Amino acid sequence: MSQLIDKLGGLEAFGIFSLCLFAAVFTASMILAFCLKKPFLKNMGALPLEDEPAKAESKNSPPL
Repeated sequence: MSQLIDKLGGLEAFGIFSLCLFAAVFTASMILAFCLKKPFLKNMGALPLEDEPAKAESKNSPPL
């Protein structure tokens, strides 16, 4: 298997490219995560816990 990889040649460039791509995407996602505003995060964090959508659904649903 290693002989086949040695014959292909140029694979180290793909390894370097993939490592740089990973580092760039990871850095960009971390910058984006730290730049989010606290009110936005609190609003998004509370969405699954709000009762407002459940009440609206119960008004439109038929009685059991």
